Amino acid sequence: MIYKFLIVSEEVDDFKRVIKIDAEATFKELNDAILDSVGYNHKEMTSFFICDDDWEKRVEVTLIDMGRDSSEDSWLMDTTHLNELIEDEGQRLMFVFDYMTDRAFYMELRETIPGEDLDKPVCTKSVGEPPVQVMDLDEMEKKIAAQSSDTDLDADFYGSDDYDISELDDDSFTGYDPRDEY
Repeated sequence: MIYKFLIVSEEVDDFKRVIKIDAEATFKELNDAILDSVGYNHKEMTSFFICDDDWEKRVEVTLIDMGRDSSEDSWLMDTTHLNELIEDEGQRLMFVFDYMTDRAFYMELRETIPGEDLDKPVCTKSVGEPPVQVMDLDEMEKKIAAQSSDTDLDADFYGSDDYDISELDDDSFTGYDPRDEY
């Protein structure tokens, strides 16, 4: 069976990669295919996270053994096959390529192709330039500050005497729907 993954970035709007890979390939093979498709070096720490439908991280597949508690399952890229953790179309993953700043690509299993197999992964679509592989921490802080300057809250918002918790109960507040939590 072949898996077809769509890969996007929240940092670069016009960035997209599509990778086809055999379902029995390892996460290491997928890791290498992604890095090759974006021209990144293979020396940086990377990690996959199997996510739920809301992009919440559930299971981590690491490049190297992180020395976790023995009671916790440890999944390594070299020894974990894709079909061990991924089965269904629509499955979401994150591929963390900059471990220090937790920057990642967002991935989705778009299609499963039964009855076919591939010897090696193939990037079938390459659109846009990827973000830089490693971002300096100072540069990351500047980027976050620039993004948040438009929506910057008063530093004393929660400690202000003018703040009234009942304002959140106002009927005019329409940004929250409790059904979204379930």
